[in-house]
Amino acid sequence: MAQNKKKIEGVSDQLNSIASQNLDHVMARRRVRSAFSNVQQQLDHILFKIEHFPPFWFDEQMAPAGIRTEEWYEVNSKGREIFCKSWLPKPGVRIKGALCFCHGYGDTCTFFFEGIAKYIASSGYGVYAIDHPGFGLSEGLHGYVPSFDGIVDNVNEQFKLMKRRPEIRGLPRFIFGQSMGGAIAIKALLKAPKEWDGIVLVAPMCKISTEMSPPLPLQKILILMSEFMPKAKLVPQKDLADLAFREPKKKQMAPYNVICYSDQTRLRTAVELLNATKYIESQVNKVETPLLILHGAADKVTDPLVSNFLYENASSKDKTLKLYEDGFHCILEGEPDDRILTVLGDIVEWLDSRTSIK
Repeated sequence: MAQNKKKIEGVSDQLNSIASQNLDHVMARRRVRSAFSNVQQQLDHILFKIEHFPPFWFDEQMAPAGIRTEEWYEVNSKGREIFCKSWLPKPGVRIKGALCFCHGYGDTCTFFFEGIAKYIASSGYGVYAIDHPGFGLSEGLHGYVPSFDGIVDNVNEQFKLMKRRPEIRGLPRFIFGQSMGGAIAIKALLKAPKEWDGIVLVAPMCKISTEMSPPLPLQKILILMSEFMPKAKLVPQKDLADLAFREPKKKQMAPYNVICYSDQTRLRTAVELLNATKYIESQVNKVETPLLILHGAADKVTDPLVSNFLYENASSKDKTLKLYEDGFHCILEGEPDDRILTVLGDIVEWLDSRTSIK
């Protein structure tokens, strides 16, 4: 049965019909992604123009042309197909280190992240990413998180395999998480601290803001109901695009991320996310790895005050917090172009200062 989705402006009725189908199962999501791939590349967004930046925006040797990409599937220890992707600098450019990305709730490591990955790869890094089970192009019921620990364990399992790849063997390894992916990255780090040389967090979901969180009495009801119908889509959800994208023009492009989960949150998923943020809030003092936190100061999805709490309480002696004035939740996707480039530049500068190859 098709979902009641808003019509995507600027595409044919045929593509809208494809986008409106039920995406609970992964094969439908893969078909939709394939149908929209060409349309997405034509969007007037800086992240889809990374490969066409004028040369003076980059070090000449690191111009984006020639970025090598690879997509593949790994069957994880639970028997599920996990979508994996890598972006490497052009041939002949020496790789400085590896950056492994954890995407946020409902999202995918494709679409907007493609441009982010190409920028960082063009700066001399191997970038690796997966879609979490139940999201994007990986197997699993769409938007369903039966266990937050299960997602974390899958991240550690998949990135352990990727870190054995010959092009990055022996190089510094950094884990990178955005929003819910920030919470995943923190917990993955806490479970395997010796596996990582640093962590980069963008608007990490260490605590859900009061504007996004259901009232406490409703939370108690939802927790009880999740025991009986965990997959039910019953948790009210605000329009994330309104809260996440500061630039209206960029917000209009969010629906083109057609495999993003945008329906009401499933009961078990909501409970798992709430429990995960409570756990992480109590464990931040155990973060000892070099730490970079970047957050929009006007974020109403994940609270920037909690990033400040994380910065203040992490045990790491090498830690940096950058708050971007007036920035919304999606500081890498929904801000003015100059801000997006500033945040990307801040990430690369931080990585460069912590890798031995300059």
